[in-house]
Amino acid sequence: MVLVNLGTPEAPDAPALRRYLGQFLSDTRVVEIPRLIWKPILHGIILRVRPRKSAAKYASIWMKEGSPLRVWTERQTARIEGTLGERGHRLVVRHAMRYGQPSIASVLTDLKSQGVARVLVVPLYAQYSGATTASVMDDVFRWGLNTRLLPELRHINHFHDDPGYIEALAATVRAHWQKEGRTGVGPKGKLVMSFHGMPHRTLLLGDPYHCECHKTGRLLAQRLGLKADEYMVTFQSRFGKARWLEPYTEPSLKALAEGGTELVDVICPAFVSDCIETLEEIAMEARETFLHHGGKAFHYIPCLNDQPAWISALCNLIEKHMQGWPTRPDDAPPLAVLQAQVERARAMGAPR
Repeated sequence: MVLVNLGTPEAPDAPALRRYLGQFLSDTRVVEIPRLIWKPILHGIILRVRPRKSAAKYASIWMKEGSPLRVWTERQTARIEGTLGERGHRLVVRHAMRYGQPSIASVLTDLKSQGVARVLVVPLYAQYSGATTASVMDDVFRWGLNTRLLPELRHINHFHDDPGYIEALAATVRAHWQKEGRTGVGPKGKLVMSFHGMPHRTLLLGDPYHCECHKTGRLLAQRLGLKADEYMVTFQSRFGKARWLEPYTEPSLKALAEGGTELVDVICPAFVSDCIETLEEIAMEARETFLHHGGKAFHYIPCLNDQPAWISALCNLIEKHMQGWPTRPDDAPPLAVLQAQVERARAMGAPR
């Protein structure tokens, strides 16, 4: 099994950011501008200017173990493998990054060399988008084009309305309220659910992301017992001048503060791991905007990360999607048998 997250630069410096952004912004699923127009802009302007600015932002949230997204994804991977093992499953669980390292291709190649014959790909995106889940599978299929003996493959498309995921989100909010008080809900407060933005045209082209974000928000609000005027769904991380999904997070927080809302709690349900978009863009930049325009209290609610409720929910989801596959010692072929099959294939000259 492979858990796949977006990716991260190897270090909070300009060279690492240039490599990372170059790969990320070259993905035709992410930027749907014709290549002849986009490549000169990307290489002539963006990759000359943005890496240094982005590096400073990454440096402000970098953990001693490394990038927060990498750290949390590694911890999730270890806990998923351990929890599934405790449930009696014999599984190899690895993580990969769509952009950066470890790459999807390298992880799949390594699993195949170990004799793994069935792979469940788990994109860590609750809401489906062509720029995220589909892009992950593009990379899986590219690896498959160069692999003669393919393993059986499955993937999880989305889990935006999965009861376990919704309850895990609700648990993080309740834990925050228990610690800090229910500051963001009431006559002068609000719970803001900030999702990553996408260009508005993706909605018109049939991408379900916008609708799935709103469904997640509605289900989370219902789980928390919130009224319609006690929460709002917004979209962050705009890039460029084109119209993106609305309402935008930072302008919404400014309007709330100027309109008399004194207290906000902000959660980012689209992210299962804290990262640059949550720790810097929301917990720092958005906080400053809200307080600067008259708000009195801004609380950022951390992502699911390795919270027990989330790990349990993801394990339940994985078990559901692996139904029919042998994953227990009494019904799965020994790994040695699978490795022997691979060695025989190699002896016959078949590529890996």
